[in-house]
Amino acid sequence: MNCIIIDDEATARMIISQLCSNVPSLNVLEEFPNAMQAIKYLNQNEIDLIFLDIHMPDFTGFDFIDTLKNPPKIILTTSDPNFAIQAFEYDCIVDYLVKPITLDRFKKAIDKAEAKKITTPKEVSKSEKVETSSGNDLYVNIDRRLIKIDIPSIYLVEAKGDYIQVKTEDKNYTVHSTLKKIEDKLPDNLFLKVHRSYIINIKKIIDIEDNSVLIKKDVIPVSRSNRPELMKRLNLL
Repeated sequence: MNCIIIDDEATARMIISQLCSNVPSLNVLEEFPNAMQAIKYLNQNEIDLIFLDIHMPDFTGFDFIDTLKNPPKIILTTSDPNFAIQAFEYDCIVDYLVKPITLDRFKKAIDKAEAKKITTPKEVSKSEKVETSSGNDLYVNIDRRLIKIDIPSIYLVEAKGDYIQVKTEDKNYTVHSTLKKIEDKLPDNLFLKVHRSYIINIKKIIDIEDNSVLIKKDVIPVSRSNRPELMKRLNLL
């Protein structure tokens, strides 16, 4: 597998590169000290696997993933164990390695990466389809029942671990799914992912201040990477 390493610490990049040298199936193409350099590289090159640090200056590992339309397999490498649950939101993340990383644990992560098949929206199987849409309707599977939701009535979708909460004008729904899956079902002209945990209906925005938006009574954070797209979508005077 062709791979790259993204970590702001030179020592960490060297250690991961050494670990990769112990696995014949891995071919390290490049190493990057920040996400922006990696994004430029990925715009022109295809790879199979990324070793990605979470905590980096200006641009976190999750912010980086949010910029990728079709991310490859990703193994998170971090000194912070507190983001493991959040990592499960992303289908592309195959493992979560906490530094210092042992060779045995590293090899287990590579085994997972080699076995993992990343599914695109067109490849999702029937068993994985928690939401199906038709026109202005979205059907969510709750307690083995398909509940119809009027899409324009949705003003917010929030990721909560293995679940998402869909908030509408009339009612809130908790669905066993991921933000990525429902994002693929919602129309781009109405909805925008403004943070790794939130999708908003831009028509329902009441107020914007600094890096947050007010929708109904919910104050939603807007990540630095998503703010430019939000401002582009607004009808500014």
